[in-house]
Amino acid sequence: MGRRVLVTGVGTFWGGRVAQALERDPDVEMIVGLGVEEPKVALERTEYVRADQSYSILSRIARATQVDTVLHTFLVVDSTRISGRALHETNVIGTMNLLAAAGAPDSPVRTLVVKSSTLVYGSTYQDPAWWREDMARTKPPTSRVERSLLEVEGYLRDFAEDNPHVSVSLLRFANVLGTDIVTPLTKALQLPLVPSVAGFDPLVQFVHEDDVVRSILWVMRNSQPGVYNVAGDGKLPWSEVVAMCDKRTAPLPPVLTNWAMAPLAALNVVDLPPELLDFLRYGRGVDNHRLKETGFRYAYTSAGAVQGFAEAARLRRTVGDVRPRYRYERDVEAFFRHSPAVARDPNAQ
Repeated sequence: MGRRVLVTGVGTFWGGRVAQALERDPDVEMIVGLGVEEPKVALERTEYVRADQSYSILSRIARATQVDTVLHTFLVVDSTRISGRALHETNVIGTMNLLAAAGAPDSPVRTLVVKSSTLVYGSTYQDPAWWREDMARTKPPTSRVERSLLEVEGYLRDFAEDNPHVSVSLLRFANVLGTDIVTPLTKALQLPLVPSVAGFDPLVQFVHEDDVVRSILWVMRNSQPGVYNVAGDGKLPWSEVVAMCDKRTAPLPPVLTNWAMAPLAALNVVDLPPELLDFLRYGRGVDNHRLKETGFRYAYTSAGAVQGFAEAARLRRTVGDVRPRYRYERDVEAFFRHSPAVARDPNAQ
């Protein structure tokens, strides 16, 4: 029998793409997609189950479906799209419920992969050039998203110690660029004038969206427990990133930078939260050797991720977004998946 996988956040960008990749894997027998929103991409084998933000139903789903693998893609790392209370409910309470379900005496879960962020390291002038997975941040977190991610990691460490029979993998991803991903940073890079902080030109690092999905499936398939930084090779000055996107910078004042950003956020031009403004001031670089030592190979460097994003942005400006929009319709999905009237391919997985 193949793997039985549960993907959290199937209605998000990452949950949907991870589920699509799992559907192409012949070794995956069954996929359950849990989420507060309906899928935004077409899924053929994934069964969607609606849940609340705290994932209180997860324990029942795990027992009923006998999933052996959980891919937790639902941690929020963009604080601009959610309130502080909802952020805590989603990241902290949701993860606590997930760990309670995975660690229950009758739980079938044997593999747990959690998608986190290099935001846990922060960005300050005292930071090392390259963060390793065993290093602690130099200053306490000041933003709510950083605090929630660190709290989640604490619970995850305790869970791994108490449940040695479960392979627990924590992936800390650098800022993501690619052809489809939309974040405050990608929005900023598409403005006529890209925000920067006057007097600072930090060295920054990225990971391509394709490498994000590939790395999640890599540690799942190869049972690679532990903490891993996931980022493309190399760092670039922010000014060079902006130039590669055929743009120019618009320096923000180095003091009261949050106040200077407020009008742009109010006008819905771009909203860069405090943790991203720190990133544009001091940058961040993480050592990616630990994941490479497991055999994983990146398809993109940091510069390659920027180049891929820039080319996709130019194409959209030229021809527009011509991809058809997918709309999930529960009755239609149920018909195609379960109706005896639909002809089945006997050779299909």
